[in-house]
Amino acid sequence: MAAGVVTGILAGLFGIGGGAVIVPVLYELFRMFQVPEEVRMQLCIGTSLAIILPTTVRSYRAHRARGLVIPEVLRLWTVPAILGVAIGSAAAAVAPASLFKIAFVAIAGVIAAKLLLGRENWVIGSELPGRWAMRGYGLRWAWPPR
Repeated sequence: MAAGVVTGILAGLFGIGGGAVIVPVLYELFRMFQVPEEVRMQLCIGTSLAIILPTTVRSYRAHRARGLVIPEVLRLWTVPAILGVAIGSAAAAVAPASLFKIAFVAIAGVIAAKLLLGRENWVIGSELPGRWAMRGYGLRWAWPPR
């Protein structure tokens, strides 16, 4: 429960995904329950992904109620995100646990560097990219799992 509170606070304050906090916590929790090393990381990421669905629906409803949903982005990202999840799930079934560890550390490192070194003037663009770039971006956010 404490990890959930910390995850929520960090996600709210810094805008980081909860998986960046909860995956390491789950990893240690599963270690304490003697879950085999070969499947521990996959179980952590799978559990984190299972939590994403209800939180995404809740977030969508809250943003829609405030008029903050861009329908075009939603339309462009829906299919690529679903495809990305399917591809990622299939890959996760055969990928070794070490691959997940490396991916998690790399992603967490990039997020940490951005939080520590990022500046207000580091803006990639002021407008959304075109349709195909948006679709690719939707696919990219679905894999690797966070």
